[in-house]
Amino acid sequence: MKYNKNVSSARRKQRKAHFAAPSHERRKRMSSTLSTDLRTKHSIRALPIRKDDEVTIMTGEHKGREGKVTTVYRKKYCIYIEKVTREKANGATVHIPINASNVQITKLKLDKSRKALIERKAKGRAAKKGQEQKNKFTESTVSTMSTID
Repeated sequence: MKYNKNVSSARRKQRKAHFAAPSHERRKRMSSTLSTDLRTKHSIRALPIRKDDEVTIMTGEHKGREGKVTTVYRKKYCIYIEKVTREKANGATVHIPINASNVQITKLKLDKSRKALIERKAKGRAAKKGQEQKNKFTESTVSTMSTID
């Protein structure tokens, strides 16, 4: 179902936007979910992945493996993780590309800008949650409404 009439839901337009996206948009598209303890601590669900984050692979052949992100390759929409490698026929070891959506961040590399981003996202989420609470009826208001009738 289409929610926003100003945004196209056409598949070919979505694919074009994905593959022609500039680097700053690719950063946002390459987001990963946070682990449950980080979710409760920072009260946000996902963040764009970056170098030096520690992650766990959630799906695929390497499911369950953990490591530190060595490279975020925005051009190929993939990340490389420290100990996820394979050996080529000539004996050279190469990193295996992993999609950012298939990993979960277990430890964040925090600097000033990232702390500000987390704080900003958490603040917006808290404001939205407060607004939802404001719109809900409590038992006391419902009981007083029933006595009015």
